[in-house]
Amino acid sequence: MSVTEGEQMPDIAMVRHDGESVKPSDYRGRKLVVFFYPKDNTPGCTTEAKDFSSLKDEFEAAGCALLGVSKDSTKKHQNFIAKHDLTVDLATDAEEGGLSDELGVWAEKKMYGKTFMGMVRSTYLLDEQGRVARIWPKVKVAGHGEDVLAAVKAL
Repeated sequence: MSVTEGEQMPDIAMVRHDGESVKPSDYRGRKLVVFFYPKDNTPGCTTEAKDFSSLKDEFEAAGCALLGVSKDSTKKHQNFIAKHDLTVDLATDAEEGGLSDELGVWAEKKMYGKTFMGMVRSTYLLDEQGRVARIWPKVKVAGHGEDVLAAVKAL
């Protein structure tokens, strides 16, 4: 199943980098950006997480929280945060049937002639009621944080 703009985001629990449970409904009453990325400490994912971290104060001023999601473990998230001084919350969605599966962003990918399962870099902007206001499928990292921030401010 995937979700379209205007629909409620599925409320599936994940585990935040600090070991606490987190789900989209925990952010009701504020906007939320959920960005799905393939893997901690890879070039594109590092750039994306650092960009969102550098803009975190502006997102918060616009009434919006940030949550990065990958299949990496909480320990890998903790190392990723420490290594790059990240300020965004990261969650692991490693369980089968998790949010990334439900949204269809954990999908079959192809690279160098090989087929494998992987995270499709995607971003979801939720309104204060947890409805999907905007979706960025197959994200290109350069300038993405600023594009999302502009959408948050326009919401």
